[in-house]
Amino acid sequence: MIVEADGGSRGNPGPAGYGAVVRDKLSGETLAERKGFIGVATNNVAEYQGLIAGLRAAQELGAETVDVRMDSKLVVEQMSGRWKIKHPSMQPLALEAQQLARAFGRITYEWIPRERNRQADRLANEAMDGNEKPDASKEGDKQPHWSGATGDPTRLILLRHGQTRLSVERRYSGRGDHPLTELGLEQAAKAAERLSKVDGIAAIISSPLQRAVQTAQALGQRTGVEVVTHQGLIETDFGTWEGLTFAEAAQQDPEIHRRWLGDTSVQPPGGESFDEVNARVRKARSEIIAKFGGKTLVLVSHVTPIKTVLRQALDVGPQFLFRMHLDLTGVSIAEFYPDGHASVKLVNDTSHLS
Repeated sequence: MIVEADGGSRGNPGPAGYGAVVRDKLSGETLAERKGFIGVATNNVAEYQGLIAGLRAAQELGAETVDVRMDSKLVVEQMSGRWKIKHPSMQPLALEAQQLARAFGRITYEWIPRERNRQADRLANEAMDGNEKPDASKEGDKQPHWSGATGDPTRLILLRHGQTRLSVERRYSGRGDHPLTELGLEQAAKAAERLSKVDGIAAIISSPLQRAVQTAQALGQRTGVEVVTHQGLIETDFGTWEGLTFAEAAQQDPEIHRRWLGDTSVQPPGGESFDEVNARVRKARSEIIAKFGGKTLVLVSHVTPIKTVLRQALDVGPQFLFRMHLDLTGVSIAEFYPDGHASVKLVNDTSHLS
């Protein structure tokens, strides 16, 4: 993918904004746009914010390689490692951009003249035009000022499905399409009762597997909100380990199982790696936010996809997957802002079951 980014300041320093565009490298199609107002800042700070927003958007779209194009000679040279980053206001921004860049298999930086960066420049100016005198009182509780996030977040209420026979027996349950048990239906009903009290649920989006759909439908019946499915929320494909216990899988494929427990690029035999799940869930999240941005949504899914959304919101490494526990019908909440920031509000709450 191609990332084009820009930033500007009216006064240098003065009211500042950024813009970023992600394009498909082959077709030139625009895949994502980002813009944001950042208050009083310099041109260079705004340009770095544009780069960060563009890299986050490319990451959300599952990009493996990225060509960054900017008309800021300073940012291009610093990110390429040819110029030192001396200014204290830019050092943390450059570090954040470098950390994002490590997520890609390959990344390049190219300086381009301003006339070839018009779309990103336009977005940066739109951000400044609309926010030169921001009224903080209009932003309410949706903006955590300590993070610098701007805009209305998309609130994702993440609900794990209820109990199935395989979850009782602690077996790998991936693409196998198992229904809820009697207890699972009760758990789904209790979760539905709780979440039905949430105001303004715009959509209920479920994994297509019936254990998730049954859980989602319990909430849909109480709220009157239609349940739709998204393939990207489906559980990991565990391949030949499907239906096996941990011990049985370890005995069947001891070396692969050992590596799989510590390396997210390793696939179960005939299955899907956690890295592949991460890319799939990131793409699904991007599609969902593109359609329902700024609204409250309930996503009903499985252990790995929910952990993956939380990992992406926290912007942490893959070890998070192995250290986080999620209970049946556990509720988690993550909010994603249009400027690329995110906030985790709740993790694995099961108070509705007590």
